[in-house]
Amino acid sequence: MKTLLLSISLMFFSLLLTGQAPFPSNEEIKQFNASKTCVVFEDIPFSAYNDFIKEAVEAYWKITPYEFITVKEFNVRRLNPAYSFIVLTQTNFDKDKSHGLYNFINLLQGKDVNKLAEMPEICAIPLSFAGVDDFEYSYKLSPILLFMQKHAQMISADPSLTLRKFLKYYNKNIPAIKDKTILVEQEDLSPEISTIDRIRKIYKGKIEIVKNEDIIKAIADKTPNAVIVHKVGPKGDRWSGYCFVMLLGIDDSEMYYYNLHMVDRANPNGLLPEDLKRLDK
Repeated sequence: MKTLLLSISLMFFSLLLTGQAPFPSNEEIKQFNASKTCVVFEDIPFSAYNDFIKEAVEAYWKITPYEFITVKEFNVRRLNPAYSFIVLTQTNFDKDKSHGLYNFINLLQGKDVNKLAEMPEICAIPLSFAGVDDFEYSYKLSPILLFMQKHAQMISADPSLTLRKFLKYYNKNIPAIKDKTILVEQEDLSPEISTIDRIRKIYKGKIEIVKNEDIIKAIADKTPNAVIVHKVGPKGDRWSGYCFVMLLGIDDSEMYYYNLHMVDRANPNGLLPEDLKRLDK
């Protein structure tokens, strides 16, 4: 179970909600396909997220008509199935004793329900640890949005596919990694595999340790057969919490790997040797 906290201006109020958002029914998926998608801006002055999500949606969102709305408008429209929503939420997990908060980007279908957590969830992707600089994830919004669209189209064609597995469903794509080049930033690697030489002892495929600007360029160029590591985990002096690891294709909007682990001294905050062992199968 997880707790969702809608990212609303803290100067006014916060909406605390509990429970796992339900998977949409066949009828609700049809409603999504016919909906207008409302992109919810944060009610925070000078929000960098608002600028980043606006730019990404205008460039890449193709499957439904869209418009940008405020949280106040969201609170009215969310009851109407004629609308779907891209909305930033903050999430914590009952099993995480550090009580860390994580930013998720959610694609929700409108429904006349009392709680946000009761709205049908088309897709939800970990975006960042709460409180980090928006620039740490902004350049990944385009491949994330493209993947969310592809996921929505997939469940529209066959709603049964990810009903129970959700993002772990995409681990079926692991065998295709051998034909790809993994691009990973140094800070997203755990210490045990922090160099190419250490990686080579575990993983035989193509992998490059690159800088932030290299990934930005690869995304802009849609570099063929390249996948990026999207890692979300605790920041600062936190030694516990969840670490999410995803591999996203740049040129095909596919997810090739998804995993999460609880951070501790044996399992640091980053891509682990165990992740590479799974990818090397």
